[in-house]
Amino acid sequence: MPNPALEAAAQLGPYFAWEPRVAGDGWRPLAELLDPAVVAERVTAGQRVLMRMSGLGADEIGERVVASTIFLGLASRLVSPLLAAAALTGELPAADPARLWWRPVEGGPMPIAYDPLETSTSFSRTAIDQLTAPILETFQARYTLSPQVLWGNVASALGGAAGMIADNASAPAAERAAALVDAALARPPLLGRATLTRPDPARPRWFLTRRNCCLYYRIPGGGTCGDCVLVPDHERRQHWQRVLSRFT
Repeated sequence: MPNPALEAAAQLGPYFAWEPRVAGDGWRPLAELLDPAVVAERVTAGQRVLMRMSGLGADEIGERVVASTIFLGLASRLVSPLLAAAALTGELPAADPARLWWRPVEGGPMPIAYDPLETSTSFSRTAIDQLTAPILETFQARYTLSPQVLWGNVASALGGAAGMIADNASAPAAERAAALVDAALARPPLLGRATLTRPDPARPRWFLTRRNCCLYYRIPGGGTCGDCVLVPDHERRQHWQRVLSRFT
């Protein structure tokens, strides 16, 4: 049965879309992503995609960098639909991992499906503690990744989702999304990982700046993300102004 809040979130694009599970469509329990061997399969698949895109060899694309990149994409798939559902409708689905499913793909957003979900009252507890943290710990243990990097990836996923909501939804929805992200950043495990800035008080558009890096710059030609700690402040503010100028 479709969840109305998640149906609304899905209108924002593929990273915001979870779908009702249909038996027999190849869905696998989300709990499989707590298995280091399954995580390793996803990282290997991601490495193949990056090799095709870049023309680089496996020895030029470090496994830990790929693991961080794959986790960042997965974190976006986990938190974005919940943030949008709460911001757009005021209803937060209780994302019980035992009622969520995934399906492997070679590239692009990982498909996620759900069985009927109850309603939750805490975004951080549902999206961060219950859903994302256990998978993060699997990536951390399997690839010896820094928790600063991985939790920074979660913060980045939240900031990216909030920006998409602000750019494509109403001002009240943007305000609610930013408030939820700000509250998540104010408590462990995201405390100190990133900050939100509102450059123009007249516009409900915040930008996240993380205090660490996802490591993607270590891939030759990879560059840095807009929210990366390595981006010079003047370049960051120029980017903010370009985004804001689209809405004048």
